[in-house]
Amino acid sequence: MITLYGYPRSRSLRVSWLLEESGLDWQYHLVDLMKGEHKSPNYQALSHQGKVPTLTDNDITLCESSAICFYIAEKYVPQWIPKPGTTESALHHQWVSFIISELEQPLWSMGKHKFALPEQIRLPEMLAVASWEFKKAAQTAEAWLPDSDYVIGRSPSIADILLAHTLNWAVKFEQKLPTKLEKYRQKLNQRPALMRALNKEQQALGEH
Repeated sequence: MITLYGYPRSRSLRVSWLLEESGLDWQYHLVDLMKGEHKSPNYQALSHQGKVPTLTDNDITLCESSAICFYIAEKYVPQWIPKPGTTESALHHQWVSFIISELEQPLWSMGKHKFALPEQIRLPEMLAVASWEFKKAAQTAEAWLPDSDYVIGRSPSIADILLAHTLNWAVKFEQKLPTKLEKYRQKLNQRPALMRALNKEQQALGEH
């Protein structure tokens, strides 16, 4: 049985979204960050950093949302990644690297200096710096985004899940998106699998 350890709307949503798209049987295990459950010895035995998501599948335990998504796609739903060695695959790798290292990075800097870091080492000045960095990265994403529904051709891929989730974070952090990116974000947010993943997360939180 596949088990995803996560918290609503965190990076674990990327994995729960893909799992819902895949049609696989899986279960959601809430790690309540507000109650400090990510710091428990039991959870840190799975995730040394005490972060979400973590996924277990038989004898494998994985952390890092993009790595988990690639594992799921390669093992169970290969249609969610382009064929290796193709131009589409190269562009997909470029998107994934860019999203994680350039587009998400300033948003996480905002999060760290708003709530994640110990209060005594937060720097309010970092918010303006991070906002500038995000705006610059968003301009690149806007230029790269094709006129098709998805970043690679006519079918959704892992890069779409990572990009849409990151853009939703940006909106939550009150960052204005360029026109194409905002339309893209709204369209991806309409996918039924995302709605099911969100509901599953919220249900787990409500039952906890």
